[in-house]
Amino acid sequence: MSACKTLARTSLSCLEFRARTPNSTTLRHFTSSLSLHSGLRIKTQRPFSISRSFRSAKAAVSLETPDSKEGTAPYNVSLGTPQDSCKDTVQELLSKDKDDISRLMKMERRLGNGDEFKDDKRRERWFPYLNKCKVGDAYLSCDEILEAMDPYIMESRKERFRNVVNNRSYSLSLVVEGLSDFGNVSAAFRSADALGIQSVHVVSCDSSRRYRDNRHVSMGAEKWLDIEVWSSIRECFAILKARGYRIATTHLGVDAVSVYDVNWSCPTAIVVGNELRGISKEALELSDLHCSIPMRGMVDSFNVSVAAGLLMHQAVCDRTLRMGCHGDLTQEERQILLAEFYLRHNKNSLSIANEFSKRKVSSSVSKL
Repeated sequence: MSACKTLARTSLSCLEFRARTPNSTTLRHFTSSLSLHSGLRIKTQRPFSISRSFRSAKAAVSLETPDSKEGTAPYNVSLGTPQDSCKDTVQELLSKDKDDISRLMKMERRLGNGDEFKDDKRRERWFPYLNKCKVGDAYLSCDEILEAMDPYIMESRKERFRNVVNNRSYSLSLVVEGLSDFGNVSAAFRSADALGIQSVHVVSCDSSRRYRDNRHVSMGAEKWLDIEVWSSIRECFAILKARGYRIATTHLGVDAVSVYDVNWSCPTAIVVGNELRGISKEALELSDLHCSIPMRGMVDSFNVSVAAGLLMHQAVCDRTLRMGCHGDLTQEERQILLAEFYLRHNKNSLSIANEFSKRKVSSSVSKL
């Protein structure tokens, strides 16, 4: 019996119990209950990491993403714990300054005030990005960004990016005015992303800081959308109209048109309002079109995030029927947006692109 006890103690003491959270309640309870009887020591597994040196480089770049390919990076790269590199939530985003939000978008952007249309009558719809990205002291084109990031992204992820970009459009845009529940904002963002609508706008409200994190509702959709925050509906509408958008507000008035009777093929910004008050009087006066979803039940309204989803879905379906598809970016625009997605893929993307730019300059100098 003594030999059996010794064998059991030795065998169990060699085991390593892994837990996602080292300080979890289950692990603490399990550790304390065993230690009282057998003196076992249970080791929590440290986060898995790989560090491989491929070639010498002046600066090491840390990659922390589940889509990185260990073994394919041509330079000194440390692959850290797989995790979502985008820590920004909808609440945190909307609590930032507008300039902070704009920095989440990596490629250089147009002025945004519609002046570009004055000298370019051929452009029928808004596209925000220029074909360049500032990395360090240099600018890289979208093709150079794609080349720089290519070794660090798995093929399946790149294919996903390409499919998403091919179905993206700026011809529809979502505007949420004065929503006080971040859950509704998050759900509307998630619907926009799922339907291929890239551009979303938030007219902020004073109480936006007091609500809890609702990232689980948006499922990280805010990482892939172009989010613009405005302090007034007048400012937001003025810019949208200058960019060529028609403003369609949701309203139950007698002058409202059914969403099923609207031609959604022209660039349109869909506006939804506050959970209780609805669309503001100022927004109704400044809009070009009032539309509503026909109601068949006893209630006379949808939840605001549901209404936003239904409106966007109908608009996308109508565009698909009339035009054959919703995604309408040109080949150059798709390449630029693809480069933008590559850059958003990892928090160290700009550092990787900067190293690529330095190597390219060094290579050019050595050939002279």
